[in-house]
This record gives sequence, structure tokens and C-alpha cells, in this order.
Amino acid sequence: MISVRRAGERYRGGDADAGIESWHAFSFGSFYDPENLRFDAILACNEEHLAPGAGFDEHPHSHTEIVTWVVEGELTHRDSAGHATVVRPGDVQRLSSAGGVRHIERNDGADPLVFVQMWLAPRDPGGEPSYEIVRGIADSTPYALPQAGALLHIRRLAPGERTAVPGANAAYVHMVRGAALLEDEELGPGDSARISGEDGLELQAGAAAAEVLLWELGG
Repeated sequence: MISVRRAGERYRGGDADAGIESWHAFSFGSFYDPENLRFDAILACNEEHLAPGAGFDEHPHSHTEIVTWVVEGELTHRDSAGHATVVRPGDVQRLSSAGGVRHIERNDGADPLVFVQMWLAPRDPGGEPSYEIVRGIADSTPYALPQAGALLHIRRLAPGERTAVPGANAAYVHMVRGAALLEDEELGPGDSARISGEDGLELQAGAAAAEVLLWELGG
């Protein structure tokens, strides 16, 4: 089964007066849809736009695997476990909040910041928080998230290039930029697809280059 969700269907949140615009693919914050709580391990897929100087003040997380992909700009991250980093396009950041951690996320740069943040449920809640950043991850290099039984595949497709959708119990596709064809559905920026019980699927980029995040779930 393939369920395509369009960018225009995402719930809009954030605080425009504070320079924060958010688009949520799942129930989040004050928005509650009992039919759209999660997909396999994925609890949230948020696209965040932060104006220069804007950000999220210190706030808590627990029992969640948080993976962040910067689309443009620079994200400043600081957490209560002592990590202080700047995340740039091409970097994968993971924060395992485990039994509890607090962090700050800000745009301390001069340019607008856009990032996609995905929350996944761990298989074994609790434990000690941990943090990792992979700088400049190579195309097609999977990023393993064993805590949630998931693999993230980042694909940067040339015009017309094809890539296989991972054959797994479930897969989640999020288009970052460009367009790609999945079966007979064209996916554009912000579109996503939730895939269950399918094998042998491919994505094909359109006339321009495309960037896509592919989650292989249930491993």
C-alpha cells in the first residue's frame, strides 16, 4: 500500500511573529488527528523555517530519537548533556533523548534556516541521552538508527536518475527538493509517501535534481 500525503495537507504551526514557521506531517502540539499519530516508528516529520535570530528556547524531550537534516542555513544546537554544535546542509544530527534531555535550537546566522526534523520511537525507552553528528554524509550512505529499528537513506538524484525504495516492512519517503515519480504519483517538495507491504519500487527524479529522505523501517 502507498499513501501519498501532499505538502498542502501538512498542519501549519510555529509562531510567525517570532520568526518561526512549521509544517507538521503528523499530529503535533495542539493539532490532534487520531488517524494520524504515527507511521511505524515515525512520530513526527516537521519542516521548520527560522528567520535569522529566531529559535526554540530550551525545552525538554524524553524517550524519542530526534534526527535533523538541514536544507539551508545553519542550525545552532546546545543541550543539557554538554553538546554545542552548528549543523549545516549535508550533516545528519541525532539526539537520543532517552530518559530526559533539554536542548536549544536557534538560527544564529544571518540567513534564513530551513531544516527537516524527524522523531522516532525507540524500541527500549529510557537510558542515558546520547548525541551524534555525521558531517557531510555521502550520497546513498545509510545512517543506522538501531534504537528505533530504522535506516535513513539520503539520496541526491541527478535529473532522470532512479533509486530503489528500500524493501522493508515499511518505508517513509520525504521529498526535500525537486520532484520525483513514485509509481504513477509525482512527488514535489514537502510531499511524502507512507509505504507498507511493497517491494521493487523506484523513485525517478524529474527534469531537475532532487533530494529525498528515505526511511527503511521495521528492521
